[in-house]
Amino acid sequence: MDVTVYNMQGQSVGKLTIDEKALGGEINAGLIKQAYVRYHSNLRQGSARTKNRHEVEGSTRKLYKQKGTGNARHGDKKANIFKGGGHGHSKKKTREDFRLDMPKKMRRKANRNALLAKLIDNEVKVVDSINMKEPRTKDFTAFLEAIKVDSSALVALGGKPSDSLNARLSARNIDGVSLVHPTDINAFNLLNHRYLVIAKGELESWLSGPWSQTGKDAKLEPKGAAAAEPKPSKPAKKTKEAK
Repeated sequence: MDVTVYNMQGQSVGKLTIDEKALGGEINAGLIKQAYVRYHSNLRQGSARTKNRHEVEGSTRKLYKQKGTGNARHGDKKANIFKGGGHGHSKKKTREDFRLDMPKKMRRKANRNALLAKLIDNEVKVVDSINMKEPRTKDFTAFLEAIKVDSSALVALGGKPSDSLNARLSARNIDGVSLVHPTDINAFNLLNHRYLVIAKGELESWLSGPWSQTGKDAKLEPKGAAAAEPKPSKPAKKTKEAK
């Protein structure tokens, strides 16, 4: 698959060849949905709480005597059937109760497959480089119009923070535009935006980086931070001293 590479003026300056098989070959809708649901669920804060009858503030005095009144038996007025009482089934869940997990290889395959879906729909705008001389929102808006981005866009800005500072300052106030580091591109934020705008070098790095390891080589020969971490050495066996 050949993808057109633009400059910041919207002119075609070349082509980038991408192997579709490396991205899954065909769209796996079930896998993408599973990854999307996982990312979305893990964003939940899970801090909603409601009080039960023991946590509601108030007196614990018994309303009336147990027998002889003809009414139902009651204790204090904090029961859930009274106005101002506690909840019968109060919410006590935490953030961990909503968390979902997914094997790393499946997550990587889903992220790459979501990119394939964007490429098939011509919704990936590859630019030779995204550099701005000064922070101006008007100039960044003109840049998006030049590459025909007419809807929400996920803009990936990598490299040194000082090199992309002007671009980040220019794009942060534009409605529908989200900024992300190329290493944080996933199925969730790809599907939440119509277009992906990314520099050619950053896309090539993402395609060949640790996120490309979706098989056994992810454990045998990991790339990135996992490869840089030294393996813990086994402690030497203690030998018994001869008496």
